[in-house]
Amino acid sequence: MNIFAPIGRAVLALLAEIGRLTLFLFTSVMSCFRPIYGYQLVHQFLRIGYFSLPVVGLTAFFTGGALALQIYLGGNRYGAEAIVPQIVVLGITRELGPVIAGLMVAGRVAAAIAAEIGTMRVTEQIDALTTLATNPIRYLVVPRLIAAVVSMPILVAVGDSIGVFGGYVVATQSLGFSSGIYLKNTVDFMTHQDVVSGLYKAAAFGFIIALMGCYNGFHSKGGAQGVGAATTNAVVSSSILILAANYLLTSILFAK
Repeated sequence: MNIFAPIGRAVLALLAEIGRLTLFLFTSVMSCFRPIYGYQLVHQFLRIGYFSLPVVGLTAFFTGGALALQIYLGGNRYGAEAIVPQIVVLGITRELGPVIAGLMVAGRVAAAIAAEIGTMRVTEQIDALTTLATNPIRYLVVPRLIAAVVSMPILVAVGDSIGVFGGYVVATQSLGFSSGIYLKNTVDFMTHQDVVSGLYKAAAFGFIIALMGCYNGFHSKGGAQGVGAATTNAVVSSSILILAANYLLTSILFAK
C-alpha cells in the first residue's frame, strides 16, 4: 500500500476546492458590474445589516466594559490606571470592534445564507432559476455580497460607538473616573486612521462572510445532512478567514 496515496488525494482535493472557490469568486465579482435585482438588494440590507444591529451592539457594549476593567487592573500594577480611555478607544476602533462584529455576523448571517441557498440547491430551486433564464449568481449571490460589504462598516461604526460607551459606563460608574476627563482623553487620543482602518476591515469581513455563506450553500449536496454540513463549513471557514484577514490587514494598514 502506497502511504503517500492518501496525502496525494488530500492535496488534490484541496487544490480542487481552491479552484472552485476562485472560479466562484471571480464569477461573483464580475457579476457585480451587471444590472442588480433591486428588491433582493434591499431585502439583504435588512437581513444582514439592520437585523444584525442588536447582537453587534450588545457584544460591543460588554466588550468595551470588560476591556476597561482589564486595562484598569493591568495598569494598576504599574500605576498607569489613567490610560484606560486611550486604550479602550484604540482597542475598540482598531481591533475588537471590527473583529467581534465580524464573528457575530459570521455566526448569524453566513449560517443563514448557507442554509437558505443550500436548501434551494438540494430542492433544485437553483436549477429552476436557470431554467427560467435567471442567472442564480446575479439573483442570489450578488445582492448578498454588496449588502454585506456596505452594511458591515455601518455596523462596525455603530458598534465602535457602543463599545466605547460601554468602557465609559464601567470607568465612570465602577472605577471612579471623571466623566469629563474620560471623554476628553478619548477624543484627544483617537485619530482618523484608527476609525478608518476598522471600517476597511469591516468591509473585507463582510465580503468574506457573504462569499463563504454563498459558496458553501451553492455547492451543498446530499439533502438535509448536506445543508447542515454547508452551514457549519460556512461559519467555520468565514470565522477563520476573518481572523487571518485581520492579521493581514493590520500588518498592511499599520506597517512602519
